[in-house]
Amino acid sequence: MAKERPPLEEMTLRQLRKVASEYSISRYSRMRKSQLLASIQEVQRSKTLLSSSRSLEAQETVEAAKFELGQEDRTGGSLADVDEGLADLPSGYGDSRIVLLPRDPQWAYTYWDVPNEHKQELRRQGGQQLALRIYDVTDINIEYQSPHSIQEYPADELAREWYLPVPVSDRDYVIDIGYRATDGRWLVLARSTRVHIPPVYPSDWIEDVFITVDFEEDLRGQTQYELVPPAKKIAVTANGNAGNAGNAVNGNPIYDQIFGLAESAEVLRVAGSIFGSQQASARPEQAISSYIFPSGVGMWAAANVSGLTASGVGMSGVGFSASAVPVRPRQFWLIADAELIVYGATEPDATVTIGGRPIKLNPDGTFRFQMSFQDGLIDYPILAVAADGEQTRSIQMKFNRETPSRNTNTKEEAVLEWFP
Repeated sequence: MAKERPPLEEMTLRQLRKVASEYSISRYSRMRKSQLLASIQEVQRSKTLLSSSRSLEAQETVEAAKFELGQEDRTGGSLADVDEGLADLPSGYGDSRIVLLPRDPQWAYTYWDVPNEHKQELRRQGGQQLALRIYDVTDINIEYQSPHSIQEYPADELAREWYLPVPVSDRDYVIDIGYRATDGRWLVLARSTRVHIPPVYPSDWIEDVFITVDFEEDLRGQTQYELVPPAKKIAVTANGNAGNAGNAVNGNPIYDQIFGLAESAEVLRVAGSIFGSQQASARPEQAISSYIFPSGVGMWAAANVSGLTASGVGMSGVGFSASAVPVRPRQFWLIADAELIVYGATEPDATVTIGGRPIKLNPDGTFRFQMSFQDGLIDYPILAVAADGEQTRSIQMKFNRETPSRNTNTKEEAVLEWFP
C-alpha cells in the first residue's frame, strides 16, 4: 500500500523540490523552502479552478443538449443569420384600422393602426381630441340605429393599443377611434367589427348538437346546422305562444320539451273519467290507469264493480267475479316549489342593494341572492353604487308567479289509497 503524502507545510526542502519537479515548476532548485511552498500552492489552486471550469462547461453542454432536436443545418449557416439582410417591420401599413378583442367579461383590448396623413386630414376638419368610443350594439345595426350606450375614453396620439373596461357583459360592442371636435362633431378614423363580450355568469347554452357529415363531401359554402342562442330561442318560443298562455311554460324550450312529453301521454288517458274506467273494463289489455278524481283517490274500475260515487269508490255493489284482481293499498306523494335566485357582479368595493336591502359582495365582486318564490308579484330594483358615490348602475326586474292548481302532499301526509 502506497504511503500517504504528508501536508506541504510538513515536508522537507527535498520533498518540496520533488513535488515542484512533478508540477514542472521552473528553477525550483534555486528556491528557498517558503518560495517552493508558495509556488506549489499556486499551481494547485490553478488546477482546481481549471477543473471546476471544465466541470461547469460539461454541465452546460449537457443542459444545452436537452434542447437539441438532432437535426443538421444543411445550409451551412446559423439560425441567427436566417433573417439577416431583411428590412425591419414597418410601423404601419397605411390603412386606418382598429380591432376590438374581449379579454374577459370585465375588460376588452383594442389596438389600431392609423396613418398620420389621415389624422392630419381630420384635424384640419376641426378634430381636437383623439378618443375611443365603445358602443353597445346588441341586436341593432349601428349604421342606421342608435346604440344602447356610448362610452368615450380620451387616447394618446402616440398610443397604438388600449385596455377598456366593459360596461355590461354578455353584450355586443363596436369601437371607434376618431376625433372629437369643439362643436360636438365626432370624426371617425376607423371602426371595428362587432364583438360579443362573454357573460360573467355561467353559460345557459346546454344544447348538444351532433351531425353526420360525409367524409367525401365538399363543405365549402354549405351550412349544415344553424345554432340559435338560447336567449333568442326563448324569445321565439315566447312570441309563438303569446296567444296561448296556457301552453307557454315560462318560454323555456327545456320546459316545453318536458311538458310536451306529458301532453302526448295525456292524449292516451282520460283523466279520472267514468269513460276512461269503462274503456279499461272493455279492453283491459290496452287499459291505462286514469289519473285521480277530484277527491284525490285514483280509480281503475273493475268490470264487475257496480256504481261509482263522487269519491270514485264503488259502493252499490261489492261482488267480484272469480277473475277479479284483489285490491291493494298504496301511498303516493309529491312536493314541489320554487326559489328565486338573483346573481351578478360589479366592482368589489361597490355597494349593491336589492329592493333597498344591502347585499354582501364576494371578494371578486360577484353576488348571489336566493329566496323563496311564492305566488304574486315580486319587484326587485337592483342598484350598484361606486365606492366614491359618483357612478351608479341599476336594473329593475319583476317576477310574477301563479299556481293555478295544487294537489300535493308530503310523504308523512300520504294516506293509503286502494288500487287493484
